[in-house]
Amino acid sequence: MKKTAVLLLVLASPAFALDPTPNDQARFLAGLPQEGSPLVKLAERGEFRSHAKELDAMWADAEERQFRAIREWAPLGLPEAVSSTDPLLYVFSGPDFLHAYTFFPNASTYVLAAVEPVGLPPDVTKLSEGELGASLRNLRTTLNASLSFSFFITADMKTDLKATKLTGTLPVLYVFLARCGCHIQNVENVWLDAEGKVVTDKETKTPGARITFLGAKGQQQTLYYFAANIASWALKQDASFLRFCDGLGMMNGFTKSASYLMHLSEFSVIRDYLIQHCHTMTQDDSGIPWRDFPRETWDVKAFGWYPGPITLFKQHFQPDLADYFKNNEVPAIPFGIGYQWRPKQSTLIYGVSKTMVRKALPVVEEAKVPQ
Repeated sequence: MKKTAVLLLVLASPAFALDPTPNDQARFLAGLPQEGSPLVKLAERGEFRSHAKELDAMWADAEERQFRAIREWAPLGLPEAVSSTDPLLYVFSGPDFLHAYTFFPNASTYVLAAVEPVGLPPDVTKLSEGELGASLRNLRTTLNASLSFSFFITADMKTDLKATKLTGTLPVLYVFLARCGCHIQNVENVWLDAEGKVVTDKETKTPGARITFLGAKGQQQTLYYFAANIASWALKQDASFLRFCDGLGMMNGFTKSASYLMHLSEFSVIRDYLIQHCHTMTQDDSGIPWRDFPRETWDVKAFGWYPGPITLFKQHFQPDLADYFKNNEVPAIPFGIGYQWRPKQSTLIYGVSKTMVRKALPVVEEAKVPQ
């Protein structure tokens, strides 16, 4: 009787003989082939086949229009940053690991910070038959803006990232990691304590996720995403995110489609932090204002074109940046980026600190917080 009960349990079990790993989950969400995966049966469903077909088309278009050109141009245009293995700090990022990795494939650590929620590691095996198609369709909607226009639309993401059981930024990060040829090794929800140390056993005001992975070249790398308010008032109340960044040592900075927030006094703290703590800074014109790079300590140049901001941000036109383009022979870039995403309309600004040589401080290591 006992043996019969065990046999019945085995026969009644779903088709997942092995628990899918985070990498299996990522490849499924990315619409990639599932041979040898515990999810191979689930991938036979029409919802997955449609998802894979549409994502393949979206990805091929973005690759042809933008990302191949970035990979070919960046080592020549941004040599210090692209070749560097130093950590990359990307503020106002949303879940945009794709641009971070395309521009800076050699970083040992990627730190992304934005207001979008982290969510939990996705598990497609827990989606009902009716939920799978809707969840994958919603994921494609979230990805579409970034792949089509090079930026996420924050207002839309607030809805998209809560619409189905695939919640938060983690599903998007999974897709980008898998599609970039990375192999996810481990994923965990983490938090930052008041000193900026990573903790896993107690929730705080600064939630995040830590993903360790093998890059496309086989090197081990780490991605952090933190749901952090980096307005000046918030950082003055809770400096845990900045304390975490202190522990990274010499960093490269990156930002784009940043809503011109660092043009406002309300975001002066993070603006000044980037200038004081990064070795290089790569951005579009919506990042640190051209005038705010101190020329005595920074060499700054621009690439592309400067048509000015889109209408929504027209108040942030930069006359001094326009003068730079008018009075200098500015090299073109073979791709679009930021809000002015169309070819021959994008501005890329690249600064290199003349003085920044820092050593890491030992504050990033995991700490156990008493319960």
